[in-house]
Amino acid sequence: MKLVRIRSVKPIRDFIVHLEFTDGTSREIDLEPYLHGRIFEPIRNSMELFKSVRVDESIKTICWENGADIDPDTLYHGLKPAWTEESELELAK
Repeated sequence: MKLVRIRSVKPIRDFIVHLEFTDGTSREIDLEPYLHGRIFEPIRNSMELFKSVRVDESIKTICWENGADIDPDTLYHGLKPAWTEESELELAK
């Protein structure tokens, strides 16, 4: 089975982007829930930085100049952001 990765990204409005995947599908995704944590704070706080999102050609996912990226499988399958799972584990303790 071939992995599905991101072919292109285009900011639409707010934190919503249009993604095209390597399997030919596309969708609009609100990235706001994924933009948590220290590396994402500058992106959340600057719409100009957010709109500089691009596809990293080597790993075929979206990224920003500060080194932040989001796993393409998470975006393709609509998985929960990692920070929510970590929070749920902390609450379960």
